[in-house]
Amino acid sequence: MKVSKFGGSSVATAEQIKKVLNIINSDDDRRIIIVSAPGKRHSKDTKTTDLLIRLYEKVTNNLDYQSKKQEVLDRYQDIIDDLELKTNLLEEINQTLEHYITSLKNEPERLLDALKSSGENFNAQLIAAYNNEQGIPTRYLSPKAAGIIVTDEPENAQILQSSYDKIKQLRQYNEKIIIPGFFGYSESDYIVTFPRGGSDITGAIVARGVKADLYENFTDVSGIYRANPTVISSPEIISEITYREMRELSYAGFGVFHDEALQPLYRYRIPVVIKNTNRPEDPGTYIVHDREINRQRVVTGISCDKGFTSINIKKYLMNRQVGFTVKILKILSDNNISFDHMPSGIDNISIIMRTSQITGKEQQVLNAIRSECQVDELSVEHDLAILMIVGEGMSALVGTANKITDALAQAHINLKMINQGSSEISMMFGISNKDAEAAVKACYTNCYLQ
Repeated sequence: MKVSKFGGSSVATAEQIKKVLNIINSDDDRRIIIVSAPGKRHSKDTKTTDLLIRLYEKVTNNLDYQSKKQEVLDRYQDIIDDLELKTNLLEEINQTLEHYITSLKNEPERLLDALKSSGENFNAQLIAAYNNEQGIPTRYLSPKAAGIIVTDEPENAQILQSSYDKIKQLRQYNEKIIIPGFFGYSESDYIVTFPRGGSDITGAIVARGVKADLYENFTDVSGIYRANPTVISSPEIISEITYREMRELSYAGFGVFHDEALQPLYRYRIPVVIKNTNRPEDPGTYIVHDREINRQRVVTGISCDKGFTSINIKKYLMNRQVGFTVKILKILSDNNISFDHMPSGIDNISIIMRTSQITGKEQQVLNAIRSECQVDELSVEHDLAILMIVGEGMSALVGTANKITDALAQAHINLKMINQGSSEISMMFGISNKDAEAAVKACYTNCYLQ
């Protein structure tokens, strides 16, 4: 059994939906399909989810929202007309939106989740209806009917472990099953969305629940590139990558696959393949638990993400002071701040976090560190970028770090910090935001083009 998920660009128009259904119907093993909301039809277009967010903003600001609602209806009307679909679904969409607005207007967080989920929900119903009209037995299932029961924090749904028993029952259906991605239902019957990009998460949850043999993630590229294609012209596509490598690269800016979507799959070793809806014959990139190490291509991928801040702390004999780091971590915890890296020496430590984590809290955090830790020096560095060099085989090959630092030195890029995790599958380099693209180019050239 395969579980197949199709992203927003794959289901943005009637033409794309026909491509999707050709892919689905060509393989009897593709029995459960997860779909996103219609994405952009062209570069200047607006995603359906963004239209729904604008509708929400009109409603919560007590403004006339009818024109924004009509924009949403028009997106689906265009698809229905182009498919020549015989349905009263458009009226149902209108009634559903009005119901959410009327019943949840005084609960803005609930209203936002309900409206955002509508993009996927309506599209799933539409696609199932069209496939049935083509003579393929197809069943639309809401996340609730599919058993996707989640925690009750708006915009941050987490699957409940008890849900998997219900999801497993999806194996019993003989028809093609179409399920909307991006959201579930809480035990109190509220719609709750996963983080943005959460259709990947829905697909992974369903794949784990039914113990799929393969989870296919269809998008608009033919796999995962070794580096950002907007920075590197025609980068190589990775044929195979491990869950761990993918997690590291996703963290540092690889946006093809939502990194939280790997969690449900990892324990059960369910392989993932990233494929192209427009070129389904391309082999794609497989994400697996273990793979053979290619010593000629020991660096799997290079990514760089901007927008980090570092708190740099110095204290003489810090390494002998029991509980020093615990105090710092408690201060961060008290301010609801998570950190990403913590490189350290015997008398110094740096706490690296996304700038968004500390915005508005910086001064109170620094004051707390000064008063509770009696540090010798304390400074903050903004405008940092994190360059990640990732590869399962790096620890077994001498000279990889030297190759990277040589490439950065030749490009006149100053290193602010270096950190290598205990897993030894990644190296992290802190650099200035302004050097991010040049660093990726230099490292890519040194790793793959020489």
